[in-house]
Amino acid sequence: MELMRLGEAGQEIPAVREGDAYYDLREITADITGPAIGAGLIEQARAALQAGSLPELADARSMRVGPPVTGIGAVICVGMNYAAHAAETGGTPPAAPIIFFKHPNTVVGPDDNVVLPPGTQKVDWEVELAVVIGKRASYLRSHEEALDCIAGYTISNDVSERDFQLQHSGGQWSKGKCAPTFNPLGPALVPAADVPDPQQLRLYSCVNGEERQNSTTADMVFSVAEIIRDLSQYMALDPGDIVNTGTPQGVALSGRFPYLRPGDTMTIGVERLGEQHQQVTAQ
Repeated sequence: MELMRLGEAGQEIPAVREGDAYYDLREITADITGPAIGAGLIEQARAALQAGSLPELADARSMRVGPPVTGIGAVICVGMNYAAHAAETGGTPPAAPIIFFKHPNTVVGPDDNVVLPPGTQKVDWEVELAVVIGKRASYLRSHEEALDCIAGYTISNDVSERDFQLQHSGGQWSKGKCAPTFNPLGPALVPAADVPDPQQLRLYSCVNGEERQNSTTADMVFSVAEIIRDLSQYMALDPGDIVNTGTPQGVALSGRFPYLRPGDTMTIGVERLGEQHQQVTAQ
């Protein structure tokens, strides 16, 4: 089962995909939001599917795919969370999770264009496993409690402008992370119950059809459970919040690949969660 939002930006219809069929969720929710997730939307959608009470969504395959969650309160990101990525950028694995934020309005659909800010020269891709919070996470004591707060998973492309990130931010990275369109998200929210082990997922990215990243979440420095537990000691995570859990090696910052230019295409994928496709355009 996958929860999706389909339709033009600002007019998306909440839907659930089961196999090759798409069903309209508007009978049980107006949209896929944090409050709806926190109130049991995933369980309600699963029960309605099993009961056969949801109408099929006509023309679903021809509709734009929007981000799978809307009304996001926070996008929290983890930096340097793959040892090989830390090495390729000249760093070492951190002793504790490195945290930065993206503005929620960076979030767009998984196949929407990524727009380069004026005059930028060093825009980079980053495939990431994204966590969608399902209930408030605050001062959690264990990994089990942390995993229990996760509604599900999706794919994030943590697009980054490296000059803004490293030269303009005074040691804090968010200036390089927050341009509009800099967080394609989706295509679907896959419930946590349908992802047996978030530490055994392949991640990959391609630019213009050429492989850039190819790794697994087993290489994370800090596991998904540890990230959520640790974050909860410093902030309360609410339903619908997004946590980007870091990117593996293979980015342009390594010096091995050119940065993005208008006309480039990106393919971003995570095992079990689907695939994104973006075209890079100029402002």
